[in-house]
Amino acid sequence: MGVFPDFDGLGGIGDLRAVVGALLTFVLIVAVLMLIVSAIVWAIATAHGNYATASKGRIGVLVAVGAAVLAGGGVAWMNWLLTVGSRL
Repeated sequence: MGVFPDFDGLGGIGDLRAVVGALLTFVLIVAVLMLIVSAIVWAIATAHGNYATASKGRIGVLVAVGAAVLAGGGVAWMNWLLTVGSRL
């Protein structure tokens, strides 16, 4: 049985792929910039003894890492699903 997604069934699917790729790139760039800024804030706030700001910097680092993992993991999961679907 050959069940697989028909990506050519919709008009403008190439444009949709380009938009999704651009959004993924944007999310990853913002996540890396957020990681850098949050890590700097966390380090400076900890060095100066401002623990409230340090905890916000730590949360920013965790959110940035989580966003990058979800964005990258979403692509890997979708590729895996397409591979499994093409084998059926």
